[in-house]
Amino acid sequence: MKVRRLTLQHFRGVSRGTVLLDGHSLLVGSNSIGKSTVCEALELLLGPERMFRRPVVDEYDFYGAQYQPVDGALPEIRLEAVLTDLSPAAERRFGPHLRRWSSQRNDFADLEPGALEEADAGEWCLPVVFLGRFDPQEDDFFGGSFFAHPENAPDGLTEETSTLGTGLQAFTREDKRHCGFLYLRPNRTGNRALTFQRGSLLDTIARLEAERTGPVWEKALTDIAAVAVAGDDSGFAKILSELTDRVDRFVGLSAAEPKPVDLQVSERTREHLREVLRLFIATQPGSHGVPFNRLSTGTLNLLVFALLTYIAELKGDHSVIFAMEEPEIALPPHAQRRLVDFVTKRMGQVIVTSHSPYVIEKFDHRNIVVLGRNGDGELSSAPIALPGGFKAKRYRDNRRQFAEAVLARAVLVVEGDTEADLIPAVADVLEADPSVDYLHPDLSGVTVFNAQSDSSVPLFAPVFKALGKPVYGIHDTPVRPLEPDVAAKAADFTQYKVIPYKGIEDLLTKEIPAAVHRRFLSTVAGRDDYPDKCGRLRTDMNDDTVQALTFEVLKARKAYGYGAALVAECGGLTELPASIANLLMQIDSDLRPAADDGVLPALSESGDDAPAGA
Repeated sequence: MKVRRLTLQHFRGVSRGTVLLDGHSLLVGSNSIGKSTVCEALELLLGPERMFRRPVVDEYDFYGAQYQPVDGALPEIRLEAVLTDLSPAAERRFGPHLRRWSSQRNDFADLEPGALEEADAGEWCLPVVFLGRFDPQEDDFFGGSFFAHPENAPDGLTEETSTLGTGLQAFTREDKRHCGFLYLRPNRTGNRALTFQRGSLLDTIARLEAERTGPVWEKALTDIAAVAVAGDDSGFAKILSELTDRVDRFVGLSAAEPKPVDLQVSERTREHLREVLRLFIATQPGSHGVPFNRLSTGTLNLLVFALLTYIAELKGDHSVIFAMEEPEIALPPHAQRRLVDFVTKRMGQVIVTSHSPYVIEKFDHRNIVVLGRNGDGELSSAPIALPGGFKAKRYRDNRRQFAEAVLARAVLVVEGDTEADLIPAVADVLEADPSVDYLHPDLSGVTVFNAQSDSSVPLFAPVFKALGKPVYGIHDTPVRPLEPDVAAKAADFTQYKVIPYKGIEDLLTKEIPAAVHRRFLSTVAGRDDYPDKCGRLRTDMNDDTVQALTFEVLKARKAYGYGAALVAECGGLTELPASIANLLMQIDSDLRPAADDGVLPALSESGDDAPAGA
């Protein structure tokens, strides 16, 4: 079972919107765009224990916090999911509530006249809906999940027509369990995932084991009752004896109970046991077990990973729909990759949000869903679609760079390693110049993409434009003119600059003052990798000779970071290479209004998306 379509109305920061998913999906987008909102919507729809939380929704779950009646009508949260890829067991269980789904139209097949008469009318799907509302008479919030089909039209003769979900049959907790939905928030690790509270990972494991081997809580309660906290050799024994004598003067104690006043480690109810039961872990190099919440964040995340492997083995049929936010938190790159590899191979469907290129690069571009939201709260989604003629191999060969670009607000495409090193170096100097009002690309959300050659730079313009990102390009004058079809792609750049030099060494030599060259040559002369065959700086050299020496050194040590070292010697804007500095200033000017409107996109994201206007 998989989520194919999710529709949201009046929920958190989303006034309305639709998200289409195709199997394993990675949700990407800027901060507070709606990624967490999508995951929370899925939990309201499919989470078996979510309805136990009180209140189910609150003021800030309504778009713009609008929950009071408006013109006599109550604002209503409406979330609808379409589940496809149903197992035979699911089709039997949910048969009366199924509809046909058209993968071509991404909608119900029965909406098109005559579609169901075809031999292949599309696969069966299960539409479910969550409704949330405020009740002024009860002064409380209510919410519930329902089968979205069939919808029985109310007759309008009774007051029941205003009841939440009128005409719909409830989608119960037991129904939800057949969906196998799990949701792991980043802030749940260390707080809830490793407790036995309802809906936690350990609670899920306990329930699955109980289905296989029998009840687990009853045995635990019996074992706890047998624990002697105040035994005869305990210091509590005398206290309890004295308490028994004094209490017996005023309260009639049971004569049949050997210890009418006793001390127990728990209230001995299932719910209390869920609250107090704790997992203890002893990790190397120590040997003493401690409560899980005393462990490091990284260790906790790895423990969660271990629990996921357990759940996958218990389910055994790839039936889990697993939503996971930011799995990269406190995990090293190799653990991030391993985690994504495991869940995508063992879970039926994985829905992930992430800001990590190590996570993003594990997903095929067709499974990356880019979210967007406009000022009216309308949420949109689109997969990464490579333009015609753009080979998938080029995407795979640049997977890590694409992963970073997907997270960026804008992309600057350059032609080689030297240029990729130069851009941040120039930006550092601009940022440090007190006479320049400049926002560093790292803060404005610009990533530098290395195209590996000047003729490849224009090829990436339509790719990033299709992602809805401003895209900039710069390269030197090619030895041979670009092919017409390649040159035509440059029209998709927001700004495109062909510098009037045949190489980056020419640009640096001619656009940086000789005084900077002298400082540079003096500094790099002490490096172990300095090219001695080029000669060294002498005090009797004139400016032309010094610049010529710089050119030879840069050519001899291309991609060794010498170009960036030369730029680092610049004392401000007036000493920087104008061709690069002017382009960066232009990019800053283009992006600054959007960056000043809110939180800078390069900063970390909060766990939940704020509602509009919050």
